[in-house]
Amino acid sequence: MSNNTPFVSVETADGKFQQTIKVGNHEFLGDEPISFGGMDSGPSPYDFLLASLGSCTSMTIKMYADRKGIPLEAVHIELEHSRDHVEDCSTCSNDDNRIDVIDRAITLTGDLSDEQRGKLMEIADKCPVHRTLENRIDIHSTEVR
Repeated sequence: MSNNTPFVSVETADGKFQQTIKVGNHEFLGDEPISFGGMDSGPSPYDFLLASLGSCTSMTIKMYADRKGIPLEAVHIELEHSRDHVEDCSTCSNDDNRIDVIDRAITLTGDLSDEQRGKLMEIADKCPVHRTLENRIDIHSTEVR
């Protein structure tokens, strides 16, 4: 594994689901809610996924606004993950026609014109994590002994 991103490692910790996650110099916990049998000591895997998309979206919008001199004061994003069942899903890759859905609500604060708001919303879909999630992803697993 070699690239320019920080090395990520995940290791089992306490309880049924708790994980110790290390990203570069940062260390934190991941877990499941108590209602799922976890200890709720950290975000769930889907929470991390949504946080990744939300933070990338906000950073991308802010970077674009700064570069173009758009008077954006703040970005607030709320995200939610769900699964929908679609009767005639031609793009579903599972037998029961389920698709994962992420709802992303973006609030842009600042003295912005409708045109600027439209452009910033367009840029939201261009964040690298958004693009990754919409692409086909190949995951290669190897056992290390």
